Amino acid sequence: MGNLSTEGVVEEKTSTSPDDTPSEAGEVAHASNGNVIDDGLQRGLKNRHLQMIAFGGVVGASIWYGTGSAISYSGPVGALVCFLIVGIDVFFVMQSLGEMSTLFPIQGAFIELAGRFVDPALAFSLGVNYWYLWVTNIANDYNNISLIMGLWTDAVPAWAWILIFWAGFQCTSLLGIVVYGEMEFWLACWKLVCVVGGFLVAILVNTGAVGGEYIGFRYWREPGAIANGINGFGKTFILAAVYYSGTEMLALTAAESRDPRRDLPRAIRQTFWRILIIFMGLVFFAGIIVPYNDNRLLTATSKSAQSPWTLALANAGWQGGGNLVNVVMITAQLSSVNSAIYVASRSLVALATKGRAPALFAKTTTNGVPVNAIVFSNLLGLISLLNIAATPGKVFTYLVNISGSATFIAWAFVGVTHLRLRSAWVRQGRSLDELPYRALLYPYGAWFVVLLNLFLVFISGYEVFVGGFAAVDFVFAYVVIAIFVVLYIGWKVVKGTKVVQLTEADLTTGRRDYLAQVEDSASEKGRTPWYVVVKRFVFS
Repeated sequence: MGNLSTEGVVEEKTSTSPDDTPSEAGEVAHASNGNVIDDGLQRGLKNRHLQMIAFGGVVGASIWYGTGSAISYSGPVGALVCFLIVGIDVFFVMQSLGEMSTLFPIQGAFIELAGRFVDPALAFSLGVNYWYLWVTNIANDYNNISLIMGLWTDAVPAWAWILIFWAGFQCTSLLGIVVYGEMEFWLACWKLVCVVGGFLVAILVNTGAVGGEYIGFRYWREPGAIANGINGFGKTFILAAVYYSGTEMLALTAAESRDPRRDLPRAIRQTFWRILIIFMGLVFFAGIIVPYNDNRLLTATSKSAQSPWTLALANAGWQGGGNLVNVVMITAQLSSVNSAIYVASRSLVALATKGRAPALFAKTTTNGVPVNAIVFSNLLGLISLLNIAATPGKVFTYLVNISGSATFIAWAFVGVTHLRLRSAWVRQGRSLDELPYRALLYPYGAWFVVLLNLFLVFISGYEVFVGGFAAVDFVFAYVVIAIFVVLYIGWKVVKGTKVVQLTEADLTTGRRDYLAQVEDSASEKGRTPWYVVVKRFVFS
């Protein structure tokens, strides 16, 4: 794997040209497999990897539980409305990220750009916020694993399952970006097959083909379509944000993409629609195969819980159906944990590279693997061991609250950064035709992202004020906002940072136009083989 050092590779020299293009061969470092090493990370991700990485990371095992939580919180129609609104939010978030990350495919993505176009203190607070968002996602995934395995046997305690899988994921996450990309691609393909299978199973159960009883929209009438009013909507908004979070990880993969200018826009468009259709589909089908008031669905009081599909198959007479659903969920977890470790570690690397975190986390191997950042981020995932003292359902709720609020904050400042970048671009006399990708409905989409997410981050903890104040629940609902503000003000005071003047913002560093030139020259050497064309058609 190589030593934790940047010695032995050729460093990329600082370019003085606007396009950041090397003028001589040898100025760009290369890994042993020939891929470019850029800022210590290896650009080894191909278009097909980008197409499936975000999908694989977002659609994890917990979505099979979480759909049950969503309909129990706000009812089947209420859950659909929440997931649709957050889906529209994510669409415009991805439009903003597409414009920024194709123009500047740099390490840290929107985190670094926030410091360049808004305030360096914002890059610090936003970077830490995004890093612990994904640390809590790692912990939540391990907690979900203990829930899944607990349905098969209670002979092994939950903490033991967490430690076993933690050790396994620690090994796979150190294999490098190319291995990671291949693993995510094939595991995501398998998950896509499982989701389609889940749709078909729900249709068969609902129509009576399995079980012999036609259900239709019975559960929308009794016990009802909407539950728990604004309190339920607040919980489901948070849940939807947690499940959609990760779509934006495509912006971070730009720093390890072979040709981000070409591949990132494709991945953004296709990944969003895949995820939207899958989430809306799963929530819809969960709402027509089980009633939202089934006490076996996952809630904060659950010591164990079952997926709506497990319950539906059991109700239809197949008691062993839960084993099949468990297999689907545990295999889905293989890629979602890896993706969470990937994003958390790369966020920490970006912070360390700019001096916003200890320098040891910026160190990589000669093949671009940030070992220290990976090990540390995954180690903190062991906060999932909290389920020893609390129920897994309660731990699930706490972690969802933290990561959901952190997601709303991250998305809001994606919109802010995009507005500032575009304003700087125009004020400095640049043409919009120079942008490799232009966000749809700018500036309305960017403003929608800012205003909606600021609203959602405050309404998400509404439940703590209903039915008696609960101090612990209040802390978990709003502590993320307090930490974000303290980090921003603290860094601003200590470092004396100032808001960036738009006329002085850096619009040249990090353009990486030479990557597209290298890819274009390579593509001119010959036609693409027919089997590659077929593969791209099927999986892209």
